[in-house]
Amino acid sequence: MPACKKQARLGRSAGVLLPVASLPSPFGIGTFGKAAYRFVDFLQAAGQHYWQVLPLGPTSYGDSPYQSFSAFAGNPYFIDLETLIQEGLLTWEEACSPDWGSDPADIDYAKIYQNRFTVLRKAFARSKHKDTEAYRDFCSENADWLEDYSFYMSVKMHFDAHSWLEWPEDIRTCQPQAVSRYRTLLRDEMAFWKFCQYKFFEQWFRLKAYANTRGIQIIGDIPIYVSLDSADVWRNPSLFQLDEKRLPTAVAGVPPDNFSATGQLWGNPLYDWGAMEKDGFAWWKRRMQCSAQIYDVVRIDHFIGIGRYYAIPYGDATAENGIWRQGPGQKLIDAIQAVMGDSKIIAEDLGCLVPEVEALRDNAGYPGMKILEFAFDSGSGNPNLPCHYTANCVVYGGTHDNETLVGFFAHQPRQVIHFACDYLHTRKRKKLPAACIRAAYASVADTAVIQMQDWLGLGNEARINFPSTIGGNWRWRLLPGQLTEALSARMRDLCGLYAR
Repeated sequence: MPACKKQARLGRSAGVLLPVASLPSPFGIGTFGKAAYRFVDFLQAAGQHYWQVLPLGPTSYGDSPYQSFSAFAGNPYFIDLETLIQEGLLTWEEACSPDWGSDPADIDYAKIYQNRFTVLRKAFARSKHKDTEAYRDFCSENADWLEDYSFYMSVKMHFDAHSWLEWPEDIRTCQPQAVSRYRTLLRDEMAFWKFCQYKFFEQWFRLKAYANTRGIQIIGDIPIYVSLDSADVWRNPSLFQLDEKRLPTAVAGVPPDNFSATGQLWGNPLYDWGAMEKDGFAWWKRRMQCSAQIYDVVRIDHFIGIGRYYAIPYGDATAENGIWRQGPGQKLIDAIQAVMGDSKIIAEDLGCLVPEVEALRDNAGYPGMKILEFAFDSGSGNPNLPCHYTANCVVYGGTHDNETLVGFFAHQPRQVIHFACDYLHTRKRKKLPAACIRAAYASVADTAVIQMQDWLGLGNEARINFPSTIGGNWRWRLLPGQLTEALSARMRDLCGLYAR
C-alpha cells in the first residue's frame, strides 16, 4: 500500500460523549444556548479535553442524526431561541408559549417538529440578515450545498414533507424547466431555509470558539452513508447506485453476527465509487472540508466501508442476502487527507475488520476504537481488553449505540461478571461501571471518552439508541443540576492520576 502522510496522534487526553440534543433547555431539546456554554465550563473544570457530539445534521423520519436531509446542513432544532430573543427577533412569549413537551428528561420530537419552524419563521420575518455582509459571505462560501439544500427543503415542504421519490416526475428527476419553475415559486421559502442555516452556523461557530479557547476540542461524527431522502441524493443521482427510475439497486447495512441474526438493514443508497473517482472524489472532499471546519476531530462512522462495503439487494426485508464489494480504499483516504488541514480523524472500525481495512487505518495514522462493553465475554484474548491496546486508539465504555455501563452489567451472565470482576479488581457487580471508567483512564490508549450517562451512573432508561429500531430513540436529556462540583472533581482527579 502506498505511503501517505500520517496523521499526528491525538495525545493522551480524555473527553465526554454528550449529544447536543441531550443538553437541558426550556425549549424541548438541547441547543447552542447557555446550557451548552455551561457544559463547556464543566468539561474544563473536570480536566477534559474533548466534547464528542453526534452528527449535527437535520434529522428526518425516526429522528436519527445518522439519517439526515443533508450531509452538509445543520439541524435547525439546535438554534437557540433565547439568543434570538436577545437579538430582538423573538419575544419570550413567542419562544415559550408552544408546548415543547412535559418531561425535561425526554425529547418529544413530534412537538418539536410541530412548533419549532413556526417560531423560527417569526424570527426570520423580523431579521435584517439579508442586508449584512456576513450573510452574503455565508451564502457565497457555502453555495455549492446551501442552494441545493434550501431548494430541496422548500420543495419537500411544498409537497407536505413527502420524500422526493414521491414528488411529481418532472421535479423528482430535476428536469431543467421544473427546477426553474419551482425555484421561482419557492424563492421566499428558500430564503427561510437559508436563514436557518445562517443562524445555525453563526451560533455553532461561536460555541466552538468558546470551547476551543478553554482547551476543549470538538469531536464530530459523520455517517459514511447519506440518507436516500436527502438533498445529496436528489441533486446528485449519478454519484449513487441508482437505476433508471432513481431507485437504489442495492442498499447499505452489515451482515448477520452475534448481535443480530438477520444483520442490520440500514437502507442507505450506496455510492457509485467509480463515478466519484472520475472527478477525484470532489463530493467527498467538499464534505470532509466542511467537517474539518465544523469539528476539530472527525469520527467517520463505519470506516470499514471505505475498504469494502456490504451491498444488500434493494427491497430485501433483512440484511441476510448481501454481498461484500470492494471500496475505494487508499484513493479516497488520499483525497480526504488532502483537505483535512489541522483537523484529525477517528476511524470507527467496529465490526467485520479485515487486514486491508486495518492497513488503511494504520497507514493514515487514524486511531481506531475500543469498547469496554465488548471486552469481557471471551477470555483474556479479547482485543477490547485494555491489556491489548496500542496507544493510538480511543477507548469508550460504550457508545450511543450501546447500553449504559450500569444497564449492561445489570444483566450479564455469571461468567462475564466473574471475568470482569477479576480483570477489573473488584468483587461486586455494582462497582463494575466505575471500574470500567477507571480502566479506560488507566489504559495506554491516547484518548478515553466516556458517555455522560455513565459518569452519572444511570441505567438503560438513559440509553440513547437501540440500533435498527425506529421510535423511542435519541430522546434522553441531561437534567439541570446533574453536573455537580463533586462529579467534576472526581473526573479531574482521574485525569490527574492517569496523566490525562
